[in-house]
Amino acid sequence: MTITTRPVVPALGHNRNFGLLWLGEGICVLGSMTTLVFPLLAVTAFDAGPGMMGLLTAATWLPWLLLSLPAGVWIDRGDPRRIMIAADLWSALATVTVPLAWALGRLTLAHVLLAALGVGVGAVFFRTAYASLIPRVVAKGDLESANSRLVGTESAMQVAGPSLGGALVALLSAAYAVALDTVTFLVSAACLWRMQPAQLLAHEPPPREPMWSSVRAGLRILRSDPYVRFMAWQGGASNFALTGYGALLVLFLVRDLHLDAGWTGVVIAVGSAGGLGGAAIARRVSAWLGQGPAMVALQVFGGPTALLIAAAQPGRLVALVPLGAACVGVGVVGANVLRGAFRGRYVPAAVMARVLSASSLINMGTMPLGGLAAGWLGFHLGIRGAIAVLAGLHALASLSVLLGPYRPGRPLPEHPLRLPG
Repeated sequence: MTITTRPVVPALGHNRNFGLLWLGEGICVLGSMTTLVFPLLAVTAFDAGPGMMGLLTAATWLPWLLLSLPAGVWIDRGDPRRIMIAADLWSALATVTVPLAWALGRLTLAHVLLAALGVGVGAVFFRTAYASLIPRVVAKGDLESANSRLVGTESAMQVAGPSLGGALVALLSAAYAVALDTVTFLVSAACLWRMQPAQLLAHEPPPREPMWSSVRAGLRILRSDPYVRFMAWQGGASNFALTGYGALLVLFLVRDLHLDAGWTGVVIAVGSAGGLGGAAIARRVSAWLGQGPAMVALQVFGGPTALLIAAAQPGRLVALVPLGAACVGVGVVGANVLRGAFRGRYVPAAVMARVLSASSLINMGTMPLGGLAAGWLGFHLGIRGAIAVLAGLHALASLSVLLGPYRPGRPLPEHPLRLPG
């Protein structure tokens, strides 16, 4: 059945659905402190070492490896907004168990691992549906502006979130700080529920076919299209390294650089400010250089600067951690803003979720492997050595963009991709 799309949607400033999506996502990211609080909880309450920190990170990202392909099919067949609401409620349930178990004196490290796994399951469905929903909320001509606002707000909340998380850990405990996540997941679900589905741009749903046939449609596009393929593999290599050294960062700050929970949150927050800067300048760099060259320039800038993190020392040289992280954030987030806008214009809406899920199998599926690799490297090379190796891998992955299909001198296509027969 073909659904007729509305020919016009409101401009961003008057688009109620976009406003609710923007508000809910921003509040959710503000409270999404599990990337800081779960590691702090593992280190301070359970004396976790590099291996366990790697395992905790792997648990968070493992669902991307296992569920991304079927998730894309279900989302293309269904209502992405309702799937996002269900994912928010699931994540709220997963997080609320941590402070409850702590209050009862029954919290274990295995429970924290399972909670991280549960949040990861929710993230697979939420993030995949999120990318599919945005082109239905705003017109194509507003995609770059919408992505800039969304990613900019996410980056701003990622600056405030770690500071807030570190302060809550210092005042209460890491376990009770997780309760804020529960509240923000519920707020996000409420904002999505208040959207007006009748005002969403619709798309023609894919024909009903066996699950594996639908999965193969996304895989065929990933295999055949050079732009989708390169972004998946290059992103996967970069995410492997970023997740790897990110898994050890809290341990590095607390044990090697001798920071307490409050200062750990501040350092991570300052480093996260780079993402806000990247989102803010992405459109200007794109207007100056062109979308393809801007993606190249931002990724090249955000690659080798990761090595500054491994050079940090106790005292004043702790500043190299937020400096390096901020530079990485400018490059990675800025490029992601432009890649998201390009993907929304280039990939037809009817296959968006399946293409995204096939790409995520590589792009995000490497992340649990990065967590496990970080644990192994941390055990054999020490925390600083492991971070140096993984930062170097991220630098190489970022520089590979110079050889990719949107390298300098090669403009991006203006027409949507052609679906394989």
